Amino acid sequence: MDLLHEILESTAARQPDAHALTDRSGTLTYSQVEAGVEAAAAGLTDLGLRRGDRVAVWLPKRSEKAIAIYGAMRAGGIAVPINAVLKAPQVAHILRDSGAKVLVTMAGRLGDLAREIPDLAGLRASVTVDEPAPGKPPPCVTVRWSELLSAPPQAAPPTIDTDVAALFYTSGSTGKPKGVVLSHRNMVVGARSVSSYLGNTPDDRLLAVLSFSFDYGFSQLSTSFAVGASVVLLDYMLPQEVMLTLERERITGLAAVPPIWIQLADLRWPEGVRHHLRYITNSGGAMPGSTLAKLRHALPQTRVFLMYGLTEAFRSTYLPPEEVDRRPDSIGKAIPGAEILVLRPDGTPCAAGEPGELVHRGALVGLGYWNDPERTAERFRPVPSTAPGRPQPELAVWSGDIVRRDADGFLYFIGRRDEMVKTSGYRVSPTEVEEEAYATGLVADAVAVGIPHARLGHGIVLVASAPSGAEPDTESVLAALRRRLPRYMVPMAVEWRESLPRNANGKFDRERLRRELADHFADLEPEDRGDGVNSENDDQSA
Repeated sequence: MDLLHEILESTAARQPDAHALTDRSGTLTYSQVEAGVEAAAAGLTDLGLRRGDRVAVWLPKRSEKAIAIYGAMRAGGIAVPINAVLKAPQVAHILRDSGAKVLVTMAGRLGDLAREIPDLAGLRASVTVDEPAPGKPPPCVTVRWSELLSAPPQAAPPTIDTDVAALFYTSGSTGKPKGVVLSHRNMVVGARSVSSYLGNTPDDRLLAVLSFSFDYGFSQLSTSFAVGASVVLLDYMLPQEVMLTLERERITGLAAVPPIWIQLADLRWPEGVRHHLRYITNSGGAMPGSTLAKLRHALPQTRVFLMYGLTEAFRSTYLPPEEVDRRPDSIGKAIPGAEILVLRPDGTPCAAGEPGELVHRGALVGLGYWNDPERTAERFRPVPSTAPGRPQPELAVWSGDIVRRDADGFLYFIGRRDEMVKTSGYRVSPTEVEEEAYATGLVADAVAVGIPHARLGHGIVLVASAPSGAEPDTESVLAALRRRLPRYMVPMAVEWRESLPRNANGKFDRERLRRELADHFADLEPEDRGDGVNSENDDQSA
């Protein structure tokens, strides 16, 4: 079985001069990317990285980000892609939780992190892709990207396909984000499966607008490298930038989440894009029917793939384009290499039309949650054996999502078991928003709830009470949250109450609050976020 970085190596040997990565600074061929990965791996090893050590990468979308991720894997390490829109408190949590030994970032970001977390969460070394910032040096070894790439060659450590390749941090139903552990086998099988049903070839040019910290976003990179396609990296502030790039770069494939599709559907699609955009894909939430209709009208020759995925299993289902007319609200069937079950709580299969939990079997099932055996045991559990007498139980991912299967085997999403809020394509833990609200000192009680919203999927509303003797101060609360949270996590509004409702167990009654607030806030537009709901281009990434 190949390793993920070996797939890139094979592609570079087969087509060295083909375009691999394009960013705002230019284009790199496959041979140049492969040389960069090999040099980055040597440099990381020279910094003391050992097999299984974690390498965090906190960068905007640029070629160094892809090279650093693959270089960490080649060095025998574990890549930890960090969303560029996260702020220092969230990054510090990921660094500490993962035990990252090295951070690859920009000098300004490193400075922000050092001011917020003086010990830099125990990092051994940092690598900056630009000039060091003036001022006090950080409390760890810091080298320039060019220095990293100039290290002498190093022998790659022994690595097998079941070794960990990456940690993808995703929010849980409570508390801070958790790291999903994916092996080389998971990611290689995923890349080959997705590229097979999308029909990717070396002639494809894919536009990467989603973060590489999002498994769906990283898939644009891994599937392209698997077949020798070209990837164009884009951080954007306005949806018009996406449209211009589609036209200028003659893009053949675009993956996005519903909030991006809602924005793009209302723009005028240039005639050239209609002819060369071979397919589009949607995941991260259901695409609204009206948006799907607009896109299909604007792109009559473009194939539409509606998909569903779990970070814990990379990708689970897709709806073939020829089924979209008949089943536009379906998430399809299992992708190649996976089996999707719909089970009752006791593990028995549901009948057609009966709601049950989506359970994913197969080679794409991840290894669990990093450093969290309790939550791993909750989500990664055995399924009823399909082979009596099997000596060891097979672990599957119990998604927590409720679906139903029709008589033809197509799946339909119903809802989530947990309290997650999916907004702008991101899964957000209400508890994380609440913890930051409490940290402001401007609220006494706080509950974050997700309200259905036509553009965002769900918008976050913070319900709060003011501290004793203080007046409610919405602007101060939101200003403080903007400093500590990425834009997609900042609430649309703050609803002040003298006291928050509680249930019989003394817990805040979230369901009641959702019901009470749904009609009032459903049409509220969030503050201006630059319309780049998934852009990694924020004020720190110039």
